[in-house]
Amino acid sequence: MIPQGLKYTKEHEWISVQGAIGTVGITAHAQKELGDITFIELPEKGKTVSAGNSIATIESVKAASDIYAPVSGKITDVNTILSDSPETINSAPYGEGWICKIEMKDPVQLKGLMDAAAYGDYLKTL
Repeated sequence: MIPQGLKYTKEHEWISVQGAIGTVGITAHAQKELGDITFIELPEKGKTVSAGNSIATIESVKAASDIYAPVSGKITDVNTILSDSPETINSAPYGEGWICKIEMKDPVQLKGLMDAAAYGDYLKTL
């Protein structure tokens, strides 16, 4: 299931936008590929990030992987629940398993991301 109304990256991050703030997480596909998530190094609140650059690291029983910023801006909030319960990403990747919030520097960057239909088509090519 790929939720409508979100934007997606080829690296399997999603972003939900409200005003100038984007909430970022990883997709159900990404968490399934990673397996049981055991640790996440959250981004630093207040840090300026650039689209396409690593903002966090996630570890699972299978691998460690970087999480990339879908847009440029400033980290305004992080999901501290994940520090004690990283497995929340496995159970609710589009809900309680969000990773951080970014105050977008240039919302036009969203146009370069995929909608749900395009992301679904992209997954078929993998």
